[in-house]
Amino acid sequence: MDAGQREVWDQIDDATQRLLGTARVIAEPDLRQPSLLPGWTRAHVLAHLARSADAMRTLLTGARSGQELPAYASAGARDADIEHGAAQKAKELVTDVADSAMALRTIARQLPDQAWPRPVQVLDSAPFPAAQLLTRRLVEVELHHCDLAAGYTPADWPAAFASMELAEPMRTQRQDRLRRPQELLDSVPPLRPARVPGQPRKGIAPLFS
Repeated sequence: MDAGQREVWDQIDDATQRLLGTARVIAEPDLRQPSLLPGWTRAHVLAHLARSADAMRTLLTGARSGQELPAYASAGARDADIEHGAAQKAKELVTDVADSAMALRTIARQLPDQAWPRPVQVLDSAPFPAAQLLTRRLVEVELHHCDLAAGYTPADWPAAFASMELAEPMRTQRQDRLRRPQELLDSVPPLRPARVPGQPRKGIAPLFS
């Protein structure tokens, strides 16, 4: 991992910490409420992030060994895994997101330099270098954090991410979050209070150190 890749991964670490900080205070009933993604609850968004991390880890495993491993067995299997993950209880789901993120981080940090240029593919996408998975992961975490409709918005993006040069379709996907109509934002039920007023919030242990 070169200096540029380490910089992106540091951004992924920070973005993942922020995501988990939000996920840990979403009450169980609120997980079952709609997200800002049509047809998906907040639990679906978190389950997608966990399964996407698993898929990227599989691709990096293949890049390391020189094998072409599929990110998902099929589009149907991907959807079924997301549904299964979304059915987990709140604590289990947050643990799933955290564990899958840590597993992806571990293999990425250990990947040899010669593996990063190797082509990988997600379902029917065009092949792309394994190194592009870093940017893709950062984009997924930042955008889907907003999709939770849990208080994190594009205004909270770090300047480094907000101004980052992105290839399509990631550039348009980021713009879509910036241009969401207010009526869509208002359509999602607000979160229940995360704590009783006056009660101190428990500290959140860092995932990475």
